[in-house]
Amino acid sequence: MKIRRVAIVLSLSLLLLSTLRAATPQMSVDDIRPGMVGVGRTVFNGTRVEEFKAHIIGVIENVIGTQRNLILARLEGGPLADTGVIAGMSGSPVYVDGKLIGAVSYSLGSFPKEPIAGITPIAEMTDATALAATRPGGARVDVTFPLEPESLLASFRKALNLNRPFTERAGDAQLVGVSSVSGFGAEIGTMMRPIATPLSISGFDTRAADVLAPTFRNSGFVPVGAAAAARAGMAEFDGPLKPGDAVGVTFVSGDLELGATGTVTHIDDNKVYAFGHPMYNLGPIEFPMTRAYVYTVLPSLFSSAKLSSTGEVIGTFNQDRATAIAGRLGSGPSLLPVTMTLEADRGIGTRTFHFNAVKDQMFGPLMTYTALVNTLTSYERQFGTSTYSVQGRLKIKGHEPIALDNMFAGENAASNTSAYIVAPITAMVNNEYETVDMEALEISVKSTEQPRTAQLERVWLDDPRPRPGRTIPLKVLLRTYRGEDIIQTIPIEIPPNARGTLALTVSDGQRLNQTEQREARLPQPRSVPQIVKALNRARRTNTIYVKLMSSDAGAVVSGELLSSLPPSVLAVIESDRSGGNTSALQTATLGEWQLRTEQAISGVRSLTIQLSGN
Repeated sequence: MKIRRVAIVLSLSLLLLSTLRAATPQMSVDDIRPGMVGVGRTVFNGTRVEEFKAHIIGVIENVIGTQRNLILARLEGGPLADTGVIAGMSGSPVYVDGKLIGAVSYSLGSFPKEPIAGITPIAEMTDATALAATRPGGARVDVTFPLEPESLLASFRKALNLNRPFTERAGDAQLVGVSSVSGFGAEIGTMMRPIATPLSISGFDTRAADVLAPTFRNSGFVPVGAAAAARAGMAEFDGPLKPGDAVGVTFVSGDLELGATGTVTHIDDNKVYAFGHPMYNLGPIEFPMTRAYVYTVLPSLFSSAKLSSTGEVIGTFNQDRATAIAGRLGSGPSLLPVTMTLEADRGIGTRTFHFNAVKDQMFGPLMTYTALVNTLTSYERQFGTSTYSVQGRLKIKGHEPIALDNMFAGENAASNTSAYIVAPITAMVNNEYETVDMEALEISVKSTEQPRTAQLERVWLDDPRPRPGRTIPLKVLLRTYRGEDIIQTIPIEIPPNARGTLALTVSDGQRLNQTEQREARLPQPRSVPQIVKALNRARRTNTIYVKLMSSDAGAVVSGELLSSLPPSVLAVIESDRSGGNTSALQTATLGEWQLRTEQAISGVRSLTIQLSGN
């Protein structure tokens, strides 16, 4: 009976809290007047929400776009006199006479002498995040892997091409209500910038963080090390999430963590509004919403910041708009679980790593790649030659798994390995045919600090004029990086109906792929099953490939190779090429063979075979 009574009281309390959240009175920007004094709420340390004052200066019209306004205020209280506006305050709610007017979201220039901030009106935050449009095509980022800071930054700039969320010209902004300060509104509009967002990074080494930092920093983030240790000594959160609490957005979680932190502005039933400015203005998103803990405030003349870290998942952020991010309390979004097993030949044993990455067109491949290359370089040397053998699979709901099986050697082995692993993820999230649910990525990597590479030096046949229908040994000479010679034998079967002169090509996987694409002019896949099939058929670097070809003509029809076609069939195909799905082939493939090796192969060699009996 006592337990039942407690449960009833708890249910009534939650219901009352929900009612109070939804019933929070709001003040329109039209009712804002200079001289008003508001009360703001945020966390400066730990989990306790503290209050500060906001002295209203006026309203800047059209400052973050047409009919987008900011309420200008001078902040006072807590550490603000020493720190100025603090990175991580984005979203801190401000109330005037008990009514919510908006979120602290913008700061005034660099090295300000006073904590002057811009407040995004609450109505603009709720209106913008109510949109349900699909992700714009421009938000697809064509990132080139392996990753370099310059290419990453250029890719983001090109793909996003966002309107800057503040006015560029002084004449576009007008400060309302302060006639005594001539020209102040026109100039202050160009000086307003979104408050920087702390980006907590844990588990990433310095080199990986250095690649990511410039891109995030140019987008308004402040990378800070996540003080993930000593979590056991943290203060407990004061009840359910409420306005003024710190809140996090996670990109990667698990053995590696990367996430942004800000402040909750408003909670309407189970819908949460935060930040008061965009992360990237991506539109619809699916990022985990988490609790966040503030360790301390780091004062800085340039940009003070909250040192904070993300915590448990409490919901999903599903909107990233020009004036706010918004989401719902409850379960988190579906993430891509990644399991990576690393086995080294240096006697350190086998280690297994687990992390989860967001399933996002932009951040999914980027975060997975960075986490993979960071893990490899953390346990293997970053500089010098090495070799990685990869096996694994990407599980996709409703489709055949994508198999991963390859070897990479050399000075860039870690980055090339990570780029290879993340390629199918990029293909899946960026495909234009259907929404793909990636269920899991499972990877096993064996590493050695020896560069296991070999050059294809020579190929020959012991029988220079073989007969049709015979199986003959093809000899392949490989030369390793140490100068050692390895002779491999591949049995080659000559078709019984073969006649005349044949061409034999022995190649590494990369060059053979390039040759086939150039000669066959294969069309791009037109469905997810075709993409999966193409990825599973991709050539490997540690395999010798052999193709036997004749001069018989053929064609490629709708992506299918048709070899050795009769002249009458070729004539019909040639006469109906208006659809653009047909191309001619000057050669016919009579047979293909492959031999897996213990080295990453490079090189291509050709032989001309004159069959006997002709």
